[in-house]
Parts: sequence; C-alpha cells; structure tokens
Amino acid sequence: MKIKETPLKDCYIIEPTVFEDDRGYFYEKYNEKKFEEITGLNGHFVQDNISKSSYGVLRGVHLQKGEHAQAKLVSCLEGKVYDVAVDLREDSPTFGKWFGIELTLENKLQLYVPRGFGHGFSVLSETAVFAYKCDNFYNKESEGGVLWNDEDINVDWKLPLEDVVLSEKDAVLTKFSEHNF
Repeated sequence: MKIKETPLKDCYIIEPTVFEDDRGYFYEKYNEKKFEEITGLNGHFVQDNISKSSYGVLRGVHLQKGEHAQAKLVSCLEGKVYDVAVDLREDSPTFGKWFGIELTLENKLQLYVPRGFGHGFSVLSETAVFAYKCDNFYNKESEGGVLWNDEDINVDWKLPLEDVVLSEKDAVLTKFSEHNF
C-alpha cells in the first residue's frame, strides 16, 4: 500500500499493492493496521455505503457537521467517477480549495477524505458503483453541503453542463460564501 499526498492538507490517495498473474489479480482493499501505520490517522471505520449511478449523475458536495462529521475512504468498484474533496475546515491552510481524481476499478485507487471536508463525485461512465467507508455514523440532522457549481470553489466536474443530473437536495444546497461550517 502506498500513500500519496494531495494538494489538500490531510487528504490522501491510497494506492494498493496489486498481485497479478494469469488467473487475475488480488489486492488488499483495506487494512486498518497498515492504514494507521502509514498515515498516522485513525482508520477505524464503522459504516460502509455503496451507490450505483448512471452517466452524468453528480452527487455532492456533501458533508456531516459537528460531532457527526465523517472521514471517508472512497473507491469505485465499477465504471469511472471523478471524485472531489473540498476542504471546509476554516482553520486549514487549504480552506476552500478542492482536489479531484479519477477513480476506476482498473486503477484501484482510493481517496481518503478527512472530517471537515465536503465530498462529491460525478459519473463519467455509462454506470458506476461507488463505495465509501465512513468513520462515523450518518446523522440526517447533521448533513450539509455546498452547491455543486459554486463560483467561489469552481469545481471542474469533468462533465458537460447539459449532462449533469442532480437530486432535488443537491440542486438547492447553499453557496460557499453563505455557509457556516
């Protein structure tokens, strides 16, 4: 397992060690002990989520606030997504900045998104199955988010605007400038 830094403080790309031969491949998707040794971060996750989406679906930018904040370890199990993390920690040197990475079954990369970050992804393939491990349980009253097309953050979702498919909830999230994180 290799850990690569991103331009955002405390946000990491996880690259597994893959063993391939003529039968196929094997890799350890997650190992709490190795994760904690390599990153120095708490790798205890309590909830796994899976979503399946069609091309153009954009989910985000979501976050859990306060005592229900969640760190996430995300990956794509089928298809291709453009995954985005936004640093929403006001005391962070990278506050208001975003980082994006393509996640696919083929590249097997994962992104560690720490607590206090917003998170979202867009589906670039016909369909995609997306997985995320969370270190805290979901709490509806603590959910929040930033509008996907906020001009201050200016995320490039790698989709033509006419192809973007949003939920009603995501279409009305607040602007970054109006938010109290």
